[in-house]
Amino acid sequence: MSMQAVILAGGLGTRFRPLTLKTPKPMIHVMGRPYLEYQLQYLKNYNITDILLCVGYLGEKIQNHFGNGQSMDLSITYSHEEKPLGTGGALKNAMNQLHDSFFLIYGDSYLPINYLSIEKHFLEIDKTVLMVLYDNQEDTTVPNNVCLNEYGAVAQYKKDSSDRMLKYVDAGVLVLKKEILDIVPSDREVSLEKDIFPDLIARQQCAGFVTRERFYDIGTPERLKAFQDYANNQLFATKA
Repeated sequence: MSMQAVILAGGLGTRFRPLTLKTPKPMIHVMGRPYLEYQLQYLKNYNITDILLCVGYLGEKIQNHFGNGQSMDLSITYSHEEKPLGTGGALKNAMNQLHDSFFLIYGDSYLPINYLSIEKHFLEIDKTVLMVLYDNQEDTTVPNNVCLNEYGAVAQYKKDSSDRMLKYVDAGVLVLKKEILDIVPSDREVSLEKDIFPDLIARQQCAGFVTRERFYDIGTPERLKAFQDYANNQLFATKA
């Protein structure tokens, strides 16, 4: 049985206003389909069917559209946050619904990668966190924010950095052990990237998995356009 996938889909999407005043960012349409549907369909291709969606802002619109996932042959459950809790707070809020290990995927990031190879590597290295990294060989416009040491462990992580010494960028997919929540405080906003990962990196409990597959995110209108072009090309390639 494949690992559970947890998708963080509770963001405010402020860069897309006024569109996101009525539409949550993961539900922005790309070629007639919600962005989130592309993520879910790709996971399904790897038999990852146990999905937990962490929703917040306009989360009812996501739940109304996807329901329990039966129409896509998925099993979808939901964790609702009443106020923005950040990436770490959202997981803490969903603690009782999490498996011992799980994929964590950002709700605005799409990475066409072999998820089975990521899971296999995670089980082999036995670390708390495995972070999938891309070298920006094809410029994603997201600045590099990670460097690895000689053993493949994350040595530095600066979420919004443009430090030229950093070679990789996190690709929006991680694997986590649930035990990470032992160091996440409850009932307040917590950032995995800023509040939790530095401690794990210092204890060499955060490893990197480098992929040559370019990721796409919809963090800005320009990046959304890049994903639209990718989806359009992929659709035509499938039909050909």
